[in-house]
Amino acid sequence: MLSEEEKEELKAELVQLEDEITTLRQVLSAKERHLVEIKQKLGMNLMNELKQNFSKSWHDMQTTTAYKKTHETLSHAGQKATAAFSNVGTAISKKFGDMRNSPTFKSFEERVETTVTSLKTKVGGTNPNGGSFEEVLSSTAHASAQSLAGGSRRTKEEELQC
Repeated sequence: MLSEEEKEELKAELVQLEDEITTLRQVLSAKERHLVEIKQKLGMNLMNELKQNFSKSWHDMQTTTAYKKTHETLSHAGQKATAAFSNVGTAISKKFGDMRNSPTFKSFEERVETTVTSLKTKVGGTNPNGGSFEEVLSSTAHASAQSLAGGSRRTKEEELQC
């Protein structure tokens, strides 16, 4: 328990501290205004300060050992990935080239060319009675089916005799 006299002293000290805090806030506010004025005269603003702080922080981070090791590792991995993708692309190109030069592809290409030529001839060729588009497709499909059969053409009579 505090005596009345001690309570009065503490209240007086509290009022004095509150007055000092108020005075310090006023002084601080005046100093901050003065600081802003000086920065304006020097052409410094908040954005420039942020840029400078960011640049300094970025530079500090880049000089750390962890950053250097990570950068080196990722750079090396990127080089290996680039080389791997290049090799895959080269291999795919080579396979497509090999496939295009294969006898199977050449045979297929020739059949497509023959079919296209046949269609052109029947649809718009020299025959004035070239027929309808459906007739041309049907006859071309029939011709393709016969060429795929490999030359063994039997008539219905021959099939019945077997």
